[in-house]
Amino acid sequence: MANLRDIRNRIDSVENTKQVTRAMKMVAAAKLRRAQEKIFQARPYAYKVRELINHLKEELDPTAHPFFQAPEDADGALVILVTADRGLCGSFNSDAIGTAEDLIETEYAREPVQKELFLLCVGEKGHKHFQKRNYRLIGDYRGVFDGLNFDVAQQVVQDAVEGFERGIWGEVKLVYNEFENTIVQNQIVEPLLPIPEERFETPVMQEEADLFHLPENGQAADYIFEPDAEGLLDELVPRYLYYQVWRALLESNAAEQGARMVAMDNATSNAEELIDDLTLEYNQARQDAITREILDITRGAEALDESE
Repeated sequence: MANLRDIRNRIDSVENTKQVTRAMKMVAAAKLRRAQEKIFQARPYAYKVRELINHLKEELDPTAHPFFQAPEDADGALVILVTADRGLCGSFNSDAIGTAEDLIETEYAREPVQKELFLLCVGEKGHKHFQKRNYRLIGDYRGVFDGLNFDVAQQVVQDAVEGFERGIWGEVKLVYNEFENTIVQNQIVEPLLPIPEERFETPVMQEEADLFHLPENGQAADYIFEPDAEGLLDELVPRYLYYQVWRALLESNAAEQGARMVAMDNATSNAEELIDDLTLEYNQARQDAITREILDITRGAEALDESE
């Protein structure tokens, strides 16, 4: 059995860890509240722009905008992966990375990694993971969540659109964690380019359809466009792309803080349980030490009596 000093040192060490995890939980909770406010503000606009784009696609010719169809002879693909810059958030990063790896395995395994498959990783964890595995990475978006702003979404879209227009890749897919609540994050694979023919819906979009008055699939509201649908389409498509990526970044940021808050809460609870176990072990060891001392004193007294 460990001596009393070793047990006491372990208790102090775990106590210090508990203080750290508790503080990290409180910080994550504060960040989560701010992240939730941003995502709740961004969702209605992103949903409505998506609805307008879907309606315009039904009204116009499929060739009305170049982003409705993949460029000819474009065999490559771009996967935009959104992860966190830091760990200590449970399975948040591994879930997103695993979803991207499953996508690559099922849809792009036929394509040589170095030639036709490209990745754009937003966040340190995803960037490092695929960099070590020699995937071809586009751009460097590490550390962006420390001061996340709309410019990041615009730059990501510009990088994706540039390769799409040049025919380097014929499709772009977005992989991220969608925030549902502090316990649940949905792993989403969303087609970004070409703009999908059928309306794409995430689990949260389906749940919030009534809240934001979104029509069901196949039922679009009727609009009168002024001056014309084509001119409006040229204006809306870039906004659509910007806001879908911006929403994905905000969803991932909120999901990260929720996952970190839960992970730190679990770590704090585990530390408290470990402290209880170590305290019990400490008390037992202390009791054993006292018992041994009493026995030693008793035996010593008996020895003195026998020697007289």
